[in-house]
Formats: sequence, C-alpha cells, structure tokens
Amino acid sequence: MRSESGTYNQIGLHSQETPLITGNQTFASVTDAISEIIERKTPRLWYLAIAFSSSLMIMFFVLIGYLIWEGIGIWGINVPVGWGWAIVNFVFWVGIGHAGTLISAILFLLRQRWRTSINRFAEAMTLFAVICAMIFPAIHVGRIWVAYWMFPLPNQMDMWPNFRSPLIWDVFAVSTYFTVSLLFWYVGLIPDLATLRDRAKSRLRKILLGIFSLGWRGGNRQWKHYELAYLLLAGLSTPLVLSVHSVVSTDFATSVLPGWHTTIFPPYFVAGAIFSGFAMVMTLSIIARKVFKLEDFITIGHFEKMSKIMLLTGMMVGYAYSIEFFMAWYSGNDYEAFAFLNRAFGPYAWAYWIMITCNVVVPQVFWFRKLRTSIPVLFVSSILINVGMWFERFVIVVSSLSRDFLPSSWGYYTPTIYDVGIFVGSFGLFLTLFLLFVRFLPIIAVSEIKGVLPQADPHYGKEH
Repeated sequence: MRSESGTYNQIGLHSQETPLITGNQTFASVTDAISEIIERKTPRLWYLAIAFSSSLMIMFFVLIGYLIWEGIGIWGINVPVGWGWAIVNFVFWVGIGHAGTLISAILFLLRQRWRTSINRFAEAMTLFAVICAMIFPAIHVGRIWVAYWMFPLPNQMDMWPNFRSPLIWDVFAVSTYFTVSLLFWYVGLIPDLATLRDRAKSRLRKILLGIFSLGWRGGNRQWKHYELAYLLLAGLSTPLVLSVHSVVSTDFATSVLPGWHTTIFPPYFVAGAIFSGFAMVMTLSIIARKVFKLEDFITIGHFEKMSKIMLLTGMMVGYAYSIEFFMAWYSGNDYEAFAFLNRAFGPYAWAYWIMITCNVVVPQVFWFRKLRTSIPVLFVSSILINVGMWFERFVIVVSSLSRDFLPSSWGYYTPTIYDVGIFVGSFGLFLTLFLLFVRFLPIIAVSEIKGVLPQADPHYGKEH
C-alpha cells in the first residue's frame, strides 16, 4: 500500500509517521548508493580529516610514552585526589560504547526495524570507543610494565590478583564486551563484504574481500546459519550492555567514600551510558548523513526516535541526581550530606552546574517535535549532552575525593597540560579509526536495509 506522499514506508504500510527509507529505493539503488561511498575516489576532505585526527592520535601516544618515562607525577593528581582524568576518561569512553550494542542487539531482539540505517556505524563506534577506554586503566597506575597484573595470571611474586576487586572484574567485563561486540559487528558485515567482493574491479581488492567474506554466496542454508549466529550474538550482547557499566560503577560503589558508597550507581551508570552513547551516535550520523548524502537512508524519523530515547534516559539520569540528594538527607549521614552539598555549592560547583545544565535541561528540548526534528538543534544538543556526561564523571570522581573525612586531607585538583593532551588525543585515536572505517567498509548495513524495503515483502508483487 502506498502512503499519501506516494512513497513506501519501511514496512510497506500506510503511515502518518515520517518514513524511515525515502526516495523510492530499490534493491539495486541501495547497493549502488552505499557501495559507491567506498568505491569512488577518496575525497580531499577525507585526507584533511585523517591528517588532523592522526596528528591528535600521534600526540596521544607520544604523551603516553612521556608518561611512562616520567611517571604519573606529570598529571594533576595529588593527595587526596589520587584518581584524576584517566579514570574520568575511562568511564566516559566505556559509556560512549554502549549505544552501539544497544542499537544492534536490544533493538534487533525487539524487532525495531528503524535500527537498520544506523546500527553499522554505531557498532563500529562501540569498538573504537572501547579501544580508547581500555588504554586508560593500563596507564593510570603509572607502572605500565606491570599492566599484566590486571589479568588473572600469576606474577613473578607468585601472587594472584584479588578477584574480590571490581577493578579485576572491569578487565573481564570490558574485554568480554569488546570481543562479543567485535564478533557481532563482523558477522553483520559478511553479506556486505561479499557484495563489495562481487563489485570489486582490482584483483587485490577481490582477494581481500573474498577472504573476509568467508565464501559467502547468499544461499538459503548460509542465510539460515547467519541469522541464527546473529540472533545468538544479539542475545549474548544484551546482558553485556547492562553488566559492563554496572561493573564499572562498582569501582566506586564498593568503596566507603561519601558520594560513592551508594546502590543507585549501577542503574544510574547504565542509563547515563546509553544517554551519552546515543548522543555520540547522533553527532556522527548527522555528519555522515551530510557528507555522504545519505538523507534517503538516515531520515528525520531516525533522529526523532533517537531523541525520544535520549529524553527517556536523560530523565532517568536527572532522577538519579535528585535521588542521590534525597538519600544523602534521608540517611542522616552527615558525611554523605556534606559530600552532595559540596558538589552543588563547593569549589567544584561550576562543574556540577554544567553537568545539570547539559544532562537535565538540554534534553528537555526533545519534548517538542519541531525541535527534535531540527538538525542544527539535534547536533548542538548531542554535543552538549556528551560534554555534560564527561562532567558527570568528573564530578563523581574529583569532587568526592577532593574533600576527605578530615579537613586536613582536603585538596583541589587542577589538570595539567598532559591531562588535557591525553584526553584530546584519545579523540584523535577514535576519529582516526572511525575515518578508516567509513572509507573502507560500508557505513550502512546494505543487506539489512534491503530487508525493510517494501519489495522484501513476499506479497509485494501481488499488489502490483
């Protein structure tokens, strides 16, 4: 059935909603539009972007090398703030990596067909964010040559890691999450790699794509095994979305420090991770949509649905902020009450109110359809939300540590140029990996887009 505009929506039924695939696409036009992004000559803008991001990435690794040479004294950490930007950045990047698996796995299990246009680069974003995140636990201890102590291997003193420590479980959770996400992303790529293999002009390209497409021919038995593997990986990924950031939150929650010792951290961190992850997906999708002219595939309908999820998770985060204050008062613990009053009105009040503004106030624009369908508003809002989520981690880590139980143990944390450089450089690593991905692999899942076209309906031919 046709919609009033004369085009088909994603399931071929009449709908008043914004269609998710526009432009009267066919199987052939979908293949051509997405494959040509990779097959055409590399644009100059890509070279400029990769040169800029690579420069930041090189700075990142140079600063890490200098850190290993000199020690963590080059950072702004002090007594009592023994955890600084390294842990803030770790939690931030792990959070960024959550939306990819949520879009791919949970929305797939819930049969949300709008995910098909954004799941591929969201999954890639997950992998690159987790790579950035995994670097910080290794370097924040200073002695990177004994980083293997984090793994369950006996060291030269015949001592085993403390398995009761949440830091050890961080290693298990994040590495498992990365492995399953990588498999999930690669399995989804196989049919598209075979499509690129069949279109390849050069022999080298055909051989390489033939190896990575694992002999895919698109037969019925192959599709049956593919769909089963994809379903199983989606089922494995779904609990990991909840477990990874829950484990990360226990780094804080299992301590006795006021401001950290709270049971709300696991759901609060998970909601915040999905919140920040979707904000990053929106930022990247707006840029990719404009640069690669993908308006027919990434439509306003996709942004509207992402905005609603961000509004929901933003309200959950705001609720968590208020519950923290309520529990600090209700518990009758003077130290807890002081910790939260110190956050709002102490020396780090500026960071706290930036967090509140970006994470609670900014998402309220998504209540209005006119604003959540405006590309400039969405782009600015998504960036502000990630700024706010970084400041959330900063407030949790630094403001709680800076004022200990005794006033004699109080201090003020000020980052150095090395803190800032390593943080900015991590964005260089992330963007470099992402730019390589968009240049050499399909950023939209061709086979999945075809599955939501009206032509994929077995009754389509009978109606025409």
